[in-house]
Amino acid sequence: MSSFRIDRRSLRFRLLAWLSGIALLVAVATWLLHGILLQDLARDFLGERLEREADHAIEQLQQDRLAIPMTLDSASRSYQIFHHLYVLQLSGITSASDDRWQEILAPLLDEADDALIEVKEDERHLLVYRRRFTRDGEAGVLLVGEDFSQVEAGLQQLHWWVAGIAAGLLVLLVTLNLLAVNRGLVPLSRLRDQLGQLQDGERERLSLDVPAELDGLVMQLNRFMDEIDSRLQRSRESVANLSHALKTPLAAVTQVLRGSRPIDEVRRKKLVQRLEEIHAQLDVELRGSRIAGPNAGRLSLLHRDGTRLIEMFRGMYPDKRFHLLLPEDSDQRVPVESQDLSEMLGIVLDNAGKWAAREVVCKVAVDGALRISVEDDGPGVAEKDLSGLGQRGMRLDERQPGYGLGLSILTQLMPRYSGQVRFDIGPLGGLRVELTIPLKERLM
Repeated sequence: MSSFRIDRRSLRFRLLAWLSGIALLVAVATWLLHGILLQDLARDFLGERLEREADHAIEQLQQDRLAIPMTLDSASRSYQIFHHLYVLQLSGITSASDDRWQEILAPLLDEADDALIEVKEDERHLLVYRRRFTRDGEAGVLLVGEDFSQVEAGLQQLHWWVAGIAAGLLVLLVTLNLLAVNRGLVPLSRLRDQLGQLQDGERERLSLDVPAELDGLVMQLNRFMDEIDSRLQRSRESVANLSHALKTPLAAVTQVLRGSRPIDEVRRKKLVQRLEEIHAQLDVELRGSRIAGPNAGRLSLLHRDGTRLIEMFRGMYPDKRFHLLLPEDSDQRVPVESQDLSEMLGIVLDNAGKWAAREVVCKVAVDGALRISVEDDGPGVAEKDLSGLGQRGMRLDERQPGYGLGLSILTQLMPRYSGQVRFDIGPLGGLRVELTIPLKERLM
């Protein structure tokens, strides 16, 4: 027989533990406060009653002019019925309705103020009200007391009854909490079922019919699935492009190699040209497939990634000087995947390194968008040809060497980040390439 095991990592367990703990704390605190407040309320209530009774007794003494023994005798009979006790000091004479308490309460007669006093003796608890008065010019003191023990016994019984009711309400509250938590977790169960259906191919996207707290989660999951579909589509397109673009050159190369004709210089150049076309096509498709996109959840460190690229190209072109100008916050991070930034910036730096005479300057700025400007002091491009640079679909640099293939790849990669590429003549006289990638609130 398997034992029942509680999963402490469960959200249901954590919610129930917190809610039940809070409910228990509130119930215990309420019960304790009930006992304290009930005791004080009963004490105040009896104190006011004793005060009124003392006023009534003094008024009777002053109006009826009865002898003190007769008054206390009447009071003694009342005490036997109503559990009230009287101690009177007047004209130097002290009398009490119950002789047993006279000695115990005698010290209270010497106090100067009117007050409600608690007196405990053995198991008896007496509540006494002291009242000073004047009769025919003589000062007197009257103590009116009531046995508080029986009241306390009744309050204690009521207090435990309240404890039982509170325990019952606590059980009911925990049960209601369990139902509420189970009901509140239903959307998570539906989301889990939708993920299972998504995995089985029964649905394409998650439903947005969820509580507001899950909107962001569902939208983010759908966004990631859109990105996965986009990458899958790009991968399929790359395979189709490679298949279409490589089929003819490979067939031509295979036919020449299988033929019996000797390979002269002309045919050798054609073979090399075919192989270079294959290499260029592979370069285009591989660069495109390596781009992760803006939803990859990765960040680039401008100083680290920029410095690494500059050092690499300084090694590739030792006769050229590469300068990197970064923002003041050199440790700034931008929401562009590091490999993507290397791909896009590497294309521009590589072209600049090939055609620069001596200098290549790379400027990086962040102002709501990532702005990268790369310029060189090379021969540049005629102004009339600037608009043709990086035309979509231009895979080979057939017009002017050095500024065709790489920049054409760049113009295909930038839209993945909703970015733009601008070509211009720089102050150094060579080509200036400006990359702009919007960052919005994702800048960190």
